[in-house]
Amino acid sequence: MNKLLRVAIPSPLRRLFDYLPPCDSETSTESVTLDSNHAYSTNSGIGRRVKVPFGRRELIGVVLDEVTETDVPRNKLKPINEFIDEEPLLPSYMLEFVLWAADYYQHPVGDAVLHALPALLRKGSSTDSVHHYVWQITPHANIEQLAKNASKLRNSFQIIADHPAGISREAFRAEGGDSQALKALFNKGLISEQLQESTPPISNPLKEAPLTLNPEQALVVQHLQNAPHFSPILLDGITGSGKTEVYLQAITNVLNAGQQALVLVPEIGLTPQTVQRFKQRFNVPIRILHSNLTDKQRLEAWLDARDGRAKIIIGTRSAIFTPLLNPGIIIIDEEHDGSFKQQEGFRYSARDLSVVRAHAENIPVILGSATPSLETLHNCQSGRYRHFTLRQRAGNAIAPEFKLLDIRGARLHNGLSDVLIEHIKAHIEQGTQVLVFINRRGFAPSLSCHDCGWIAECRRCDARMTLHYNPAHLHCHHCDSQRPIPARCDQCGSDAIKPQGAGTERTEQTLQSLFPNTSVLRIDRDSTSRKGSLDKLMEQVHSGEPCILVGTQMLAKGHHFPRVTLVAILDADGGLFSTDFRGMERTAQLITQVAGRAGRADHPGTVFLQTLHADHPLLTNLALAGYEAFAAAELTLRKQYQLAPFRFIAIVRAESQKPGTAESFLQSLREAIAPSFGGIDWQGPFPSPMEKKAGVFRSQLLLSCPSRIHLQNCLSHLCLVSDEHPSHSKVRWSVDVDPYDLY
Repeated sequence: MNKLLRVAIPSPLRRLFDYLPPCDSETSTESVTLDSNHAYSTNSGIGRRVKVPFGRRELIGVVLDEVTETDVPRNKLKPINEFIDEEPLLPSYMLEFVLWAADYYQHPVGDAVLHALPALLRKGSSTDSVHHYVWQITPHANIEQLAKNASKLRNSFQIIADHPAGISREAFRAEGGDSQALKALFNKGLISEQLQESTPPISNPLKEAPLTLNPEQALVVQHLQNAPHFSPILLDGITGSGKTEVYLQAITNVLNAGQQALVLVPEIGLTPQTVQRFKQRFNVPIRILHSNLTDKQRLEAWLDARDGRAKIIIGTRSAIFTPLLNPGIIIIDEEHDGSFKQQEGFRYSARDLSVVRAHAENIPVILGSATPSLETLHNCQSGRYRHFTLRQRAGNAIAPEFKLLDIRGARLHNGLSDVLIEHIKAHIEQGTQVLVFINRRGFAPSLSCHDCGWIAECRRCDARMTLHYNPAHLHCHHCDSQRPIPARCDQCGSDAIKPQGAGTERTEQTLQSLFPNTSVLRIDRDSTSRKGSLDKLMEQVHSGEPCILVGTQMLAKGHHFPRVTLVAILDADGGLFSTDFRGMERTAQLITQVAGRAGRADHPGTVFLQTLHADHPLLTNLALAGYEAFAAAELTLRKQYQLAPFRFIAIVRAESQKPGTAESFLQSLREAIAPSFGGIDWQGPFPSPMEKKAGVFRSQLLLSCPSRIHLQNCLSHLCLVSDEHPSHSKVRWSVDVDPYDLY
């Protein structure tokens, strides 16, 4: 009897679908085994993409199993239309990894499996569509053959020179190369293009000598060298302590063993800097993976990683699903960052999955941060992770001095106190740079009427609209709605409408008027939206000329500003009174990360925290004793009140076009399931903190339990009941396991 094929299809249905083999072929009945390179040794149907009939459509799916029994009568089964791949697309260990993630995060398996593939593969493109033609520098070609003012030509030449094994056209563009410059370099005979069959062996992976490690750094590298198997470690290093150098030397050992390294970073904005640092050190192919790549660039990088051509892969959270031919180490930089948690659809945590994947592949994993998450610190205290600390700043740099600036009753110039302005002036006059942090984009957080109190609110969300002046408009940062700035009050018709509060635009404007002879550089999502704009701003900062940087938390992550000697945090009170129990942790992390931009070289640094609550225990503890003391105190409180990480949490969210519908749906789920699952604490359902968002009404149900397994069993049952609920079609619902926030 022919085996049936069990296929994962991208759909909200939480099940697999059985199909007959294609009419013109039979699937292999051989068992699937792995060779030493994690590849399939048979051409079984498992792991191959297929085109299947699904209703009136044809969809792309992935074969996950071969079975002989099915609940569906065989005469009702349809045959697969065709196999797309001759060999399995994913090695079995990656399939098992994705299936584990789908099960743990309670997500439809078909959607999860297809999520792990690049977009072109999800659409059915062949892997043969990517031909590995690469550009290389021709013999005797030298950058000095190009004019000094030919910046595009020289930049493009250097990108190719940084890849002695060759770089593809797509990867060249991804790294900022210019297509016209490529043609010009070819016409000059400085570069040539050829088909790369395989990556030639590289005798020495290093391009430049590593730095000398201090005893703290050397201890970590030695541990990794002696334990090349699963060994999760927290690299807890203060800002500027040389965590990246530890990463680089750990990767050197991996490359010398013929293996690959996967490095995850939280933001796209950090990727070019990280890539540049790695390219300066290593003489091996490096590929990047993030959402700003074209579909073809992403597929090419993914295939290079899977087939072993790329030796170092640097990417954002989705890169955790990239298969490696010879995995050697996984590194999560800034592990505390919320960007590693997917907030929509497949709600996985790349940080947590990195540990699961490292365990499955039996390789080390490094979680690095200056402000480790409390979950990671708890895992260290529980003995699950090794805890290494770096408390010595690189070179002669010393930790910045914290100062709380009480602004109660003080006169403010659009959020800037007189005392702070004087300190900014003093640092600019001594020829150094200043960083002003305010975590609000736009000109002002709101626009209001002075006569009647009206406030410009989003018509689709329970939120105020942010006022922007460049270009001039009102913008909701929750649903992206935009509208013109009204000339008069919508409520009373008065023309006395004024901006309330300050954002980055207004702070930039104010500082430019106070310091007209000093460059004021604004760095936020709006000012860096165009390609290359962030690089240009960073070039200006790294020139060393006195300037004032104004920005959001984009400035808090991974940047090295050796000339910044003063950091001013304008609104240090932002998260002190959050309804989310993690609000204090995030505030402490953000303050510490921003403060770490000061005093990173030979110039001592000072950090001013403007606050209306100078006696708040969080701020005083953070300023006097640092993040480590704060984290210890916060963990004690979490344990006392039995909050995460001492209990496991999940949120069931629901939304509907009509108010009350989502809440009723969740209430009926609780009533149906709660009696069968004792030991679980149920809270809600209740409206979400922002009940109306993007035109829909949202509610949530929070579950917590001291047992992860018991909570998972409850959630699995809940998903089954939800799928069969009478109101299923009237609401959109999702499960968020280990949520990053409670909103």
